[in-house]
Amino acid sequence: MWPRRLAAVALAAGIGVGSALAFAGPASAHVHVIPDSTAAGSYPKLTFRVPNEEENADTNKLVITVPTDHPLRSVSIKPHPGWTAETTLVTLPKPVNIGDATITKAVSTITWTATAGQGIKPGQFDEFDVSAGPLPSGTKELSFPTAQYYSNNTIVNWNQPTPAGGQEPEHPAPAFAVTPAAAGADADGDAPAGHNMGVSASDSTASASGSDGLARGLGTAGLVFGLAGVGVAAWALLRKPANS
Repeated sequence: MWPRRLAAVALAAGIGVGSALAFAGPASAHVHVIPDSTAAGSYPKLTFRVPNEEENADTNKLVITVPTDHPLRSVSIKPHPGWTAETTLVTLPKPVNIGDATITKAVSTITWTATAGQGIKPGQFDEFDVSAGPLPSGTKELSFPTAQYYSNNTIVNWNQPTPAGGQEPEHPAPAFAVTPAAAGADADGDAPAGHNMGVSASDSTASASGSDGLARGLGTAGLVFGLAGVGVAAWALLRKPANS
């Protein structure tokens, strides 16, 4: 009887843990943007998390489209070892007032390109940081469509919007909701010292947490409940008399 009981416990463990991982897995398979703040008027660090989903090719280039319908006055790129970064400025259709400044140009794309041998390998991921702001008050969401280039000439466009309350598309665009400004805060505040338009070194120490935090949290909760169920099943089986 003991071997059968142990086999049942092992099967329960496989089902519980497997279900939790299956639940958490898809949410981590896409390019994500993770802001450390989502409030209008804030200057968050935006972390673009990029997994390699090809089996036999490296990710060697990343082109992120920055929204210009609600432009960001300040965009600063953190240097990334093994990669070069370049921004593209465009002239806005009409001047935009942000705080005490009027801007006529804004960053429209950020391109990271890997140097030789420095791409993201199969089965790995990397993160690219940008300090940007202030987050606009005139929209509920910011979206950053992203093109992911591979060394085998494959290009994956993460540019599909996710409908509110709907199913996530196959290639969702990295996006996050913009929340109302904190009480007493300026929703279109002035840039903190060291922020400017264009590329500059930015080494924010704030921890990254954001739009995929919910998915990771739910995945972790599923794993905990799965393991708890396994423990209960094991306890019940091992308490059962041997001659039953």
